[in-house]
Amino acid sequence: MTFSIVGVCERTSMAGVAITTSSISVGSRCPWVRAGAGAVATQNITDPSIGNQLLDLMENGSSAPDSLAEVMDNRAFSQYRQVTAVDLQGNIAERTGSEILGTNAVSHGDFCVAAGNLLSTTAVPTAMTDAFSAYSDLHLAERLLRSLEAGVSAGGEEGPTHSAALLVSSEQPWPLVDLRVDWSDEPIIALRELWVRYEPQMNDYLNRALNPEVAPSYGVPGDP
Repeated sequence: MTFSIVGVCERTSMAGVAITTSSISVGSRCPWVRAGAGAVATQNITDPSIGNQLLDLMENGSSAPDSLAEVMDNRAFSQYRQVTAVDLQGNIAERTGSEILGTNAVSHGDFCVAAGNLLSTTAVPTAMTDAFSAYSDLHLAERLLRSLEAGVSAGGEEGPTHSAALLVSSEQPWPLVDLRVDWSDEPIIALRELWVRYEPQMNDYLNRALNPEVAPSYGVPGDP
């Protein structure tokens, strides 16, 4: 039903998630990032509250493995959850419950972890972490998106996906990148198109928040 990659950029301390699933609006409930903390994906039969609970602990200095243990050990219905997390030091944590749907797998990489369920093959997460490592010189959002595309090329889900999301935190309390395809027959192609349009404007929107005097105009109607 879902496959994702969670990763941190060792150079910039950006943290992010790229994810896709068969259901609608995956970006509204499964990927979680926070500056100064790290990134989390909660999937399979999703409990969105897990994301912020993990990030709260990680922001306060707890490692991803310790945070995941605190949140998930003895948690009700944990057998239905698949959770991955990476903190800014590159510590990786993951939990796959006993009731996860279909073919499922997890792959650990440097500063990243990929996981999926209802997969066409267990090779999908490994293809994703390999891609993440292969493009270490690129912007984190691009690395994550290429990893998601590598998962598709490796077979992806057993059935079609319909939504996808790309979420990256940097230095501010809001995400630097927050792109979502809520429903599409080709959500990852649509997500790529969004990123191609958004990337050239990304820092301009940051300037609008931090220093509007240097932010460019885009010539919209009514703007002189």
